Amino acid sequence: MSVKMKIEGAGDIERALADMARGTAKGVMRRAMKKSLKPVADLASGVSPFTVAVTSKLTARQRKEARGDTGRSKVVLYVGPVQPNGEGAPHAHLYEFGTGPRVQSSTGRSTGAMPARPFLRPAWDVGTTVMLATLRREVWNEIEKSLERARRKAARVAK
Repeated sequence: MSVKMKIEGAGDIERALADMARGTAKGVMRRAMKKSLKPVADLASGVSPFTVAVTSKLTARQRKEARGDTGRSKVVLYVGPVQPNGEGAPHAHLYEFGTGPRVQSSTGRSTGAMPARPFLRPAWDVGTTVMLATLRREVWNEIEKSLERARRKAARVAK
């Protein structure tokens, strides 16, 4: 599941990010998004048999989808189940959405159906309002930190 969001009324944030170098702005957004999505991942981990994490490491398919229309300026993070080695859990969608009746094609034997046990969607629905408020606050905090780092660097170079 992919969710695209556009935050209205954040023109001052956009202008501040536009004044930064692209790499710096992307780092600001990545750090802020990671902090704001952490509560959603924690909620989902609490009811899931999987470890749910926030990561910027995407699969090849996710990278291809993320490229889309905006190219390299987009920041994409993944919130979802991961295995201990950091890779996605390929069977987690079966747990989240369930399966229909499954029958082995060679023997015709029924292997049953798995009911849906959603863990990520409820966490997203509960955490969205808190996540958006946290995102706005964290973006400003990260912008201020980046500007302070740039000032300190400029002061060191000037000496």
